[in-house]
Amino acid sequence: MSLYLPNKITTTKIIDETPTIKTFVFKPEFDFAFETGQFVELTYPGVGEAPFTPSSNPNKKDEFEVTIMKVGNVTGLFHAVKPGDVLGMRGPYGHGYPLDTFAGKEILIVGGGVGLAPLRSLIYALYARISDFKKIVICYGARTPTDIVYKYQLDEFKKQKNVEFRMTVDRGDDTWKGNVGLVTTILNNLPINIKEAIGVVCGPPIMMKFANLKLLELGFQTTNIYLSMEKNMSCGLGKCGHCRLGKYYICKDGPVFRYEDIKDVWDIWD
Repeated sequence: MSLYLPNKITTTKIIDETPTIKTFVFKPEFDFAFETGQFVELTYPGVGEAPFTPSSNPNKKDEFEVTIMKVGNVTGLFHAVKPGDVLGMRGPYGHGYPLDTFAGKEILIVGGGVGLAPLRSLIYALYARISDFKKIVICYGARTPTDIVYKYQLDEFKKQKNVEFRMTVDRGDDTWKGNVGLVTTILNNLPINIKEAIGVVCGPPIMMKFANLKLLELGFQTTNIYLSMEKNMSCGLGKCGHCRLGKYYICKDGPVFRYEDIKDVWDIWD
């Protein structure tokens, strides 16, 4: 298949997650597989394309899911897509999470907002080989209860053996009985050996910045913190230079990076 030409995918199902976020189920018309953390370029025919990280189980080969927030013209067009519509896709591209490196360790997953989408794929991958990991702690934050994604699946995530799930919202309402505060407020008293544990962070840049700082404050090793740096990607091939991050191209060398490898890049959070 060509690196530059999209291949056909058919929209089979659409799930309304929040007023601004939808999950799309696609069936590719070609053999397709991805590693958790990799991304694809979705094409709206005749208009343009944008990069997204699949949010589905990487072990499922016949279809895949992408969770999209409506933030601009192209994502607005995707939100108007209906079941049966044919779109285009290039990929997968980039490097995902090194699960073999995670094996034998305790894992902390920190997600914010729609940043839980790539992490959902990681959670599926971890659960598929759950005995390889000592413990998994998932901490998720959303702006409000209305903005929580995958509400229909969170109980399933919580029931897995050796998994602890924590959740918070920035602003509660009359229905919310849980923690109120930024996601960093649920990162205290973690039931893991922090000096040896793996930390994974994904979300809006400002959330990632302060979650990363919190992990460092708690004592996580810089070599054990993994960040999903998806901002600014465009071509997906390291050609346009739009996602340059120091000596790296996010699309080509990431989007998953160890904090150790990018911590000295001055504009890492811009």
